[in-house]
Amino acid sequence: MLLAELEFYHSRKIAPTRRLSLGSSYLPLDPPPGSGPLLLAGIVCRYLRQVDPDFHDDYFTILTKVQRGEKVGQPRLRHRLQEDKVGLARTRHRLSSVNGKYRFSFDDGDIAPEQNVLAAAYVIKRFSYSDRPAAMNLLRKAAKWNGDVGEDFLSYLLGQHKDYLGQIGHSDSTSWALHILEITDPSPSRSEVKQRFRELLRTAHPDTSDPKENHDAAKRISDLTEARRILLR
Repeated sequence: MLLAELEFYHSRKIAPTRRLSLGSSYLPLDPPPGSGPLLLAGIVCRYLRQVDPDFHDDYFTILTKVQRGEKVGQPRLRHRLQEDKVGLARTRHRLSSVNGKYRFSFDDGDIAPEQNVLAAAYVIKRFSYSDRPAAMNLLRKAAKWNGDVGEDFLSYLLGQHKDYLGQIGHSDSTSWALHILEITDPSPSRSEVKQRFRELLRTAHPDTSDPKENHDAAKRISDLTEARRILLR
């Protein structure tokens, strides 16, 4: 079942003039955060890492301007946004549900990575002003993810791993969970996971932790619990 689709038109990679035009996309926003923004975040995650890092700051500037409804001067990232689609190739990226699971389908062809991430940003102009911040936050969060665009990526976006996963750069949930439980063995036994969880839980509990430590005990307990769940699943 199709959940979201981004359609846009663009010049070829080797074309002397680099152009981009938005098509007729399907980007639902309900229920929040919406399958549309999830698709756009997946596009940013997949293609921004292929863009020259020298352009990343400008890309985040574009996100801010689009969110605020400000004019975005052209060209940006060496590409010009236009209305005319004549002579341009079409690309469509999709997010679908297959057997109850999300699946991204990226239309990789004769297209530059800049065109993909620009389309994902510019199309948010079509969202209402009040809907833009949440969508842009997903795109910014997606830019921090270093792993594949799959189930773990979606879990990270939806907050199941808090913000910590993106901040420390783990590419999958198992790596993150091992880090949280301070386990060095990549394949720990179930008993080891449970024991380590109990040990760290005692130090994190607000009734037993050092009152001088300035940390959020509730968040620590939540992270420990999620890490235990991941390693025991």
